[in-house]
Amino acid sequence: MKKLQTIRILAIESSCDDSAAAVVSYNPKDKQINCLSNIISSQISIHQKYGGVVPEIAAREHVLNILPVINEALVKADTKPSELAALAVTIGPGLITSLITGVETTRTLAFAWKKPVIEINHVEGHIYANFINLKKPIKFPAIILTVSGGHTLLARMSPSRRLTIIGETRDDAAGEAYDKAAKMMNLGYPGGPIISKLAAHNNSTKKINPQLKFKPINLPRPMLHSGDFDFSFSGLKTALLYQLQKDKHWKKRIPAYCQEYQQAIIDILIAKTLTAAKKYQAKTIMLAGGVSANNELRQQLMRAVTINMPRTHLLIPNKEYTTDNAAMIGAAAIFKYQTNKTSNYPHLRSKASLQL
Repeated sequence: MKKLQTIRILAIESSCDDSAAAVVSYNPKDKQINCLSNIISSQISIHQKYGGVVPEIAAREHVLNILPVINEALVKADTKPSELAALAVTIGPGLITSLITGVETTRTLAFAWKKPVIEINHVEGHIYANFINLKKPIKFPAIILTVSGGHTLLARMSPSRRLTIIGETRDDAAGEAYDKAAKMMNLGYPGGPIISKLAAHNNSTKKINPQLKFKPINLPRPMLHSGDFDFSFSGLKTALLYQLQKDKHWKKRIPAYCQEYQQAIIDILIAKTLTAAKKYQAKTIMLAGGVSANNELRQQLMRAVTINMPRTHLLIPNKEYTTDNAAMIGAAAIFKYQTNKTSNYPHLRSKASLQL
């Protein structure tokens, strides 16, 4: 009888402003996906002074960082190229100038090392972050809320792991809404962590200093009762802008604005997710994407699922696998490798749709 071999995959991610590489392994015996290394070279400090990612600068940094990051990932994982079963790479969606570095590097290494390549959709990677270091098998069907800087969507995953998108944003993603709100209030970039921190500060001080002389801040919850699973955050941004313009004292109330703005986003995300989970009788709810690192979203979703759907299992990935990273790309690649979904040359798709 042939002995089952542990699979090792080198994954590369360069869809935006992070150059990342990881080595993941899969043991067919215990069916566990383990992360052996997960290296990220972040460009946040470079782009902060511009208030957002500058594609041309990001592209140059990827060229400088991608090979050192790959080498560090292999060294940390104590893995030689000959021990790899395949390479995996993000083919899109993302910034074309950033994606091309990862794709062309992967093509070159695959040719030199004579290894097959697995093409991974970036959003798909975020979803499969939930499969790393699983303590028990996932029960299906599952409803997945993916929230990041460029994507906000709800998807249903069947027992065969087939993904069906049931709702997505009609305009801005939630992460983008955070960034633009932070820009309105001159808070810096990236907006998500800053707004989250100030919102938490407001929650901890509002009982001590209720600011009775100010009118309460009430922002809308767009499409909360739309009857579908789509999202829209452009109206929320506009409402915030108008309130700031009318409020002469808004600079003194920034934590309060952050708290209300964040809560509006969280209310919409959780309400839509629970409604979808009930409709499709989900046995598991997953959270994915960069915004899933938000403490308030994690805690409130956990509380909402416990109260409203106590028999439904909630999966939230470790924070190190929530923002852009290569381990999640490797996790998605494991399943594609098992079904022989490989190629010799990965094809760049800056507007790649989620492969269903």
